[in-house]
Amino acid sequence: MEEEKKREVATFRFGVISDLVVSHALERGERERLLREKAQRQWGIPYSRRTRISVSTLALWVRRYERSGRKLESLYPQGRADIGQSRALDEEVAQSLINLKKEHPQASIQALIRTLQERKLIDCWAKICPTTVYRFLKGQGLLEGPPQSVKDRRRFEAECPNDLWQSDMMYGPMVKVEGRQRKTFLFAFLDDMSRLIPHAQFYLSEGLESYLDCLRQALLRRGLPRRLYVDNGPAFRSQHLAQITASLGIALIHSTPYQPQGRGKVERWFRTVREDFLSAGRAEELGDLNRSLRKWLEETYHQRVHSVTTQQPLKRFSSHLECVRPAPPNLEDFFRKRALRNVAKDRSVALQGRLYEAPLCLLGKRVALWYHDHDPSRVEVFWEDRSYGFLSLLDERVNFRVRRDNHRIVEIQSEGKGSEGGKLSLREEEER
Repeated sequence: MEEEKKREVATFRFGVISDLVVSHALERGERERLLREKAQRQWGIPYSRRTRISVSTLALWVRRYERSGRKLESLYPQGRADIGQSRALDEEVAQSLINLKKEHPQASIQALIRTLQERKLIDCWAKICPTTVYRFLKGQGLLEGPPQSVKDRRRFEAECPNDLWQSDMMYGPMVKVEGRQRKTFLFAFLDDMSRLIPHAQFYLSEGLESYLDCLRQALLRRGLPRRLYVDNGPAFRSQHLAQITASLGIALIHSTPYQPQGRGKVERWFRTVREDFLSAGRAEELGDLNRSLRKWLEETYHQRVHSVTTQQPLKRFSSHLECVRPAPPNLEDFFRKRALRNVAKDRSVALQGRLYEAPLCLLGKRVALWYHDHDPSRVEVFWEDRSYGFLSLLDERVNFRVRRDNHRIVEIQSEGKGSEGGKLSLREEEER
C-alpha cells in the first residue's frame, strides 16, 4: 500500500479510537462499553469493503498507539502475517454473508449457507462449518438485536478547559469589497467547559482554507484541545483537516447529520452574536468588522458572567491553565499539504504549475513534498521519512551556465582566467 493510503487509513483509525486515547483515565467498565459500542457500529473503512471493526482489533489499535508514544505512524496498516495460508472464509464469501444477513436478518445460519450454494457463491461440495459462520457474523455485529430507536440525549459539560471545542459556521452580514457587496461567513471555536471563544473571524469564503486559518489562530491563542466537535459540511469533512488534527493528537468528532443538538452551545453563541453584536450596528469593511468582533469578545463577552456557568468565560478558562496543552513551536508545519511526486531525469519536480530542482541523490525517486499554498518558496522534500531540505525554483538560465562533469557541477565563469575564452581546463577545474 502506498504511503498516502497508509496515512489515510491511520487517520481513520485514530478517529475511531480517539476518545479512548485522549480521554483521562477511563474506568474498566466504561472502556469496555465504548469498545462494544464501536464494534456494533458500521464504518466507512478506507480501501476496505468491511463495515465492522471487532473489539479485539480496536483494543490492538489502542495498545499500538500508546506503546509507540502516541505516534500516528503506529496505526499504519501492516502486512498480513498469514500470507500463503488458507482461511475458512475468503473475502468474497465473507462479504456475501454480510449482504445476505442484511437482506434476510431472520434467516438461520444453515439457510444462509444454502443460499450461498444456490447462488453459486461457493461450490456445492464445499463445506463451511456453521460455527465458523456464526462466529463471523457475531464478530460483525449482525446477530445482535435491532438498535433502540429512542436517542438518549443528556446535557453535558467538559471537565477541564480544552477538553472539548465545538466549532461551526454562521452566515454573516454583507460587506463592501472593491466597491461590491460580498457575503461573509463567521467561523468560530467555543471551549465547552468555560464558554470562552478561542478564536472567531469573518471570512469571504466558507471553504477549507478559511477554516484552517481560523483553527491555526485559535490553537496559537489558546493551546490544543483534546477533542474538536464539528459539523458535516465540506470544510469539516476534509481529509487534510483530519490529518492535521490527528498529527496534533486532537480527536476530530463529527455530529450526526441533521441533528445539531450536540453543538447546542456554539449554536447558542451564534444567537448571542446576532442579538448582541450584530444588532448594535456593523462595519461596512471586512477588516473593520473583524476588529469590532475582537473588541466585543475581549471587552464584553469574555468579561460578562455566563448565565449557565455563573462565571466569566475568561476567568473560568484561566483558573485551570494547568490543563491546557500549548501549541508546538512548529505549528505551521502541521498545516502543510502533502503531495507525492517523481523526480525526473533532469532533477525537476512539478508542483502547482511550478518546476523545482531536487537534489541529485533523489534522481528517479518518488518523493513527498510538504508545502503551503500561500508560500511556494518553501517546499520541503522527504524520501523514506528523511528530510532533504527545501527545494529551489528551477532557473533554466542559471542551469544553462552550469557544466556537469562526473556528477560534479562546475560553474562556467563568463569572465576570468582560463583557456578558450574563459573556460577552465579539467586540470584547472580539479585544482579549484
